[in-house]
Amino acid sequence: MKIVLAQQNYHIGNFSANTAKIIKAIREARSAGADMVVFSELCVCGYPPRDFLEFEDFIDQCYLSIDEIRAYTQDIAVIVGAPQRNAVSEGKDLFNAAWFLYEGEVKAVAHKTCLPTYDVFDEYRYFEPGYSWNVIPFKGRRIALTICEDIWALSENPLYRVSPMDELMKQQPDLMINISASPFDYDHDEDRKEIVKANVLKYGLPMLYCNCVGSQTEVVFDGGSVYYNAKGELLKEMKYFEEDTGLIDLNERDHQQSAHDVELKKLDKEMRVSKVTDPDKVIDYLTDQRNIAQIYDALILGIRDYFSKMGFNKAILGSSGGIDSAVTLAIACDALGKDNVRAVLMPSQYSTTHSVSDAEQLSINLGNPYDIIPIRQVFDSFMETLEPVFGELPFSVAEENLQSRTRGNLLMAIANKFGYILLNTSNKSELATGYGTLYGDMAGGLSVLGDVYKMQVFALARYINRNGEIIPGNIITKPPSAELRPGQKDSDSLPEYDLLDKVLYQYIERFQGPQEIIAMGVDAALVNRVLKLVNTNEYKRNQFCPIIRVSSKAFGVGRRLPIVGKYLS
Repeated sequence: MKIVLAQQNYHIGNFSANTAKIIKAIREARSAGADMVVFSELCVCGYPPRDFLEFEDFIDQCYLSIDEIRAYTQDIAVIVGAPQRNAVSEGKDLFNAAWFLYEGEVKAVAHKTCLPTYDVFDEYRYFEPGYSWNVIPFKGRRIALTICEDIWALSENPLYRVSPMDELMKQQPDLMINISASPFDYDHDEDRKEIVKANVLKYGLPMLYCNCVGSQTEVVFDGGSVYYNAKGELLKEMKYFEEDTGLIDLNERDHQQSAHDVELKKLDKEMRVSKVTDPDKVIDYLTDQRNIAQIYDALILGIRDYFSKMGFNKAILGSSGGIDSAVTLAIACDALGKDNVRAVLMPSQYSTTHSVSDAEQLSINLGNPYDIIPIRQVFDSFMETLEPVFGELPFSVAEENLQSRTRGNLLMAIANKFGYILLNTSNKSELATGYGTLYGDMAGGLSVLGDVYKMQVFALARYINRNGEIIPGNIITKPPSAELRPGQKDSDSLPEYDLLDKVLYQYIERFQGPQEIIAMGVDAALVNRVLKLVNTNEYKRNQFCPIIRVSSKAFGVGRRLPIVGKYLS
């Protein structure tokens, strides 16, 4: 049997485009002599549709798309993901379903059993868990069809009470197919391959795993669909961060092997948190060359899809001569094209001359348009207007933030005038500690580096320069500074970033409390100071723009903490 995996990039709610893309792939698979073509989870409507699922019209559109697709299945089987209404009154009104279409008919439907409700996932909000499991016969094969999380129910301490594959094995399948919408983070591709292989070895069956690709606002899907034979050998691995199709000719000799026990102690839960436990190794892990390369590709895809799916093509950002804006500008130029990214240099009386020259040289190297708009006159006008209120009070954070908000106003004015989207340049270390100005440098329509720690930003700059200097060396080597007062450095307000990031990582990604981090050998005063900064600045992050997610725990929809909580604050 020949099966095509169709790894595609969908647009949430764009039924006509999604359906046309699916039908095109069916035609191509038929021309290649395939017996079946497999698509990803909820491909018909796009993933995650979130509260669109509460609109009857949205579900009607899904059904109309299924009807249109099945007309192309007279001589080829098709597996697509779409919601299905629940005919039973008890429980939720929808199932997350895999539809098996053949001969112009709906031959079978498999329901997702394991509904993730953690991090960016909230599926139990909308879907009823599957409660019946049946293999699907097709051309002499017995197919165990599952959806994404269904294959993660492997461990001594699973998240779910029922394992769909355990139930399906009672009917003696000889092939596993899993359709997924599994988001990217910088080591999750290895986790996915590990869990697919673990299923193969446990059940002694080959598995075809089809993942989607593309970015949906903040969530990036990286593809990487795979085929493992029953021996646990990886025979097909598809592209990452790109659409791709893979034709798999199932080898009869490999279609079934003896199942055996697999060491899976807490496997699925360990895969949901990052793996580095030694604080002294955190920075090496975060800045590992492979991780940085993947982060770069994910950010490119995140920017490109956000703009194309929103109908925009031009971006603007403030270029300060610092490392964050430099990396953001370079990535944006790669994603959108240098002519579509406008940099605005806004020096104040506290800006150093090399900051302006560094930012200017960066735009010259990249070839993008840029403007220089000094802000001193605007700032002085504000100060004159505020003088009756401020009186003789000394210079403070109020004047610092006023400069930042002046820059934010200028950027938004230009964005409104010319139809740009403002790219925010704040990094994860700053967002974690509240080192930013609301409605100033925290303004923007999309955050590029909001899930990238400061030490990773430096590593990204070196990666960008891997084939020659694009980001001027002085930008990378000079001490980071907001330049909002004379001689200011980030280290005046924050710990050094190599110390800060390893504490943030343990707390945010690994959910370690203060005593656990201190027990790792980290200074107690540093830990308590950092965690207090994180928890007292939740109100700022709550007002922030969407952040492209590249880690296992990003700020935004996947991290939900109360603003007024007292814990560690």
